[in-house]
Amino acid sequence: MLTNDKITEIYCIVDDFCKEFAQEFKKLQMLPEDGIKHRNRSCEMSDSEIMTVLLLFHFGTFKNFKHYYLHYIGVHLKSEFPKQLSYNRFVAIEHRVFIPMMFFINTICFGKCTGITFVDSTSIKVCHNKRIKRNKVFDGIAKVGKGTMGWFYGFKLHLVCNDKGELLSFCLTPGNVDDRDPQTLKTLTKKLFGKLFGDKGYISSSLFEMLFNNGIHLVTGIKSNMKNRLMSFYDRILLRKRSIIETINDELKNICEVEHTRHRAMHNFVMNLISALAAYCFFDKKPAIRFNMEKPTGQLSIFY
Repeated sequence: MLTNDKITEIYCIVDDFCKEFAQEFKKLQMLPEDGIKHRNRSCEMSDSEIMTVLLLFHFGTFKNFKHYYLHYIGVHLKSEFPKQLSYNRFVAIEHRVFIPMMFFINTICFGKCTGITFVDSTSIKVCHNKRIKRNKVFDGIAKVGKGTMGWFYGFKLHLVCNDKGELLSFCLTPGNVDDRDPQTLKTLTKKLFGKLFGDKGYISSSLFEMLFNNGIHLVTGIKSNMKNRLMSFYDRILLRKRSIIETINDELKNICEVEHTRHRAMHNFVMNLISALAAYCFFDKKPAIRFNMEKPTGQLSIFY
């Protein structure tokens, strides 16, 4: 359960960011082609309030956004958000904060690369497989793909995190995009260096060469039909700690509600996704690796 201190802390961070973002955005704003300033009516709720409401939903207190907004924000946090909009109006305008939310994630929420990073993808289903042909919200956008849990219709969320459990980058692709897609990996690894640990789905000689030329050493396991290859004890132990990013995927789905089939518009799906990623960055406890180098034998122990 969120405490009032935690809610205040999140709001202050978001509000400070929105004020700076509004000043910088105003400097770069250009006049329309006709040279006339058009009316830009402000909303009753500020961008920082809308973003805070979206973030608080993903702390696992509620499973349904409508119930959360009407019975938690509208009742228990009425004094904190005095100019609340109706539920229908809020859902209709929440996409207005898409650009500020993306900048907020990249500048405030994401961590820094430490030289030890993990990559993985997870499926984001948008409907049951029996209703694929009847789905109209994501028609022509979502695709049929196959993961470790079988066939699904929707998207793939590609994530990169460091050894502290902090997210570094993400990419959303249709469900039929391969994990080894070069364009996707280029997007994910723009700011990375050191070693990148992935599962057997990232085995590719061309991908290894591409990343190695960019200063990234891709480390993966081997399949049963492949020849054994030398791997340092350090890399082998870290490769076993890929459960860090798998735990993050689990928290995003089961706590942050990043995956559900109640979306009625594409922009609401995107806002739910990016606000969940931002909310995860405010979690007090994250899966992490601790390095204990104080043993007299000089051995390395890694644990959660």
